[in-house]
Amino acid sequence: MSHDTLRRPSRVRAAEPGPAARATGRRHWTRRPNPLAGVGSVVWLAVVIVPIYAMISSSLTHQDKALGKNALMPPTDPTFDNYDTVLHNGFGHLLLNTAIVAAAVVAVVVVLCVPLSYVAVRSRTFWSGAAFRLFLLGVAIPAQAVVVPLYLMIAKLNLYDSLLAIILPTAAFAMPVSVLILTGTLRDISEEMYEAMALDGASTTRMLFQLVVPMAKGGISTVVIYAALQAWNGLLFPLIFTQSDGPRVLTLGLFNYVSQFGVNIPALLASVVLSGIPIFAVYLVARRALVGGLMGVGGK
Repeated sequence: MSHDTLRRPSRVRAAEPGPAARATGRRHWTRRPNPLAGVGSVVWLAVVIVPIYAMISSSLTHQDKALGKNALMPPTDPTFDNYDTVLHNGFGHLLLNTAIVAAAVVAVVVVLCVPLSYVAVRSRTFWSGAAFRLFLLGVAIPAQAVVVPLYLMIAKLNLYDSLLAIILPTAAFAMPVSVLILTGTLRDISEEMYEAMALDGASTTRMLFQLVVPMAKGGISTVVIYAALQAWNGLLFPLIFTQSDGPRVLTLGLFNYVSQFGVNIPALLASVVLSGIPIFAVYLVARRALVGGLMGVGGK
């Protein structure tokens, strides 16, 4: 056999693309530019950014120039007097009440929804399934439909015009979606992990705190942000269940700049900007956990 015959198969094998080349080709294929997606992203960014810019620009405008000014034009004589007016008009008290309500709602939702979701995922009994379906039914019930019975219950419990009158209904209406998110997250925990801990002699409580809670940090973070947003932006329950200035929250504080003779638009928008800064900071810190938790809602 000649040397050319021996070398011919090696030439054939060298001509075939290897796994690395095929993978490179696939990565090149998936990284193709997508002009339509780029245009859509720019349009969506403009839809989000333009109102925020107009709000901040108007909050830096003098009150006598607010109505005749184009909201998209930067202020010719910017001023921080509107922010000074907001800060000296009880904003600290409103912020403290809102923070207390948000923290209490988050605590109630997490403490109740994590064990409930764990039971719904791990238990196969009729009652656990019925309880889970009952919580899902709460997603379809709007708060406006039950505000009158809630008002009567709050009044009977002597909770009217208190922070508890805001905390309890807000937490109750945040729980159905929270349970849905957590059950989807807990279903992603493999059965082998539960079996390994069971063989190690772990009790149900130990599995909950040593396995479920650490593995469900993404879902819990999502629930925390969702519940905090519901409490921070809530208007219906503070408006119906409170009356005095003591339990007043940020959403009701916006009415301080509305009177029968007009609206102080720059001060109102300055209050909105200051109210959104804390929750925006929380989102920046926990945005990855939020996205990861929402992606796990469907479960396996």
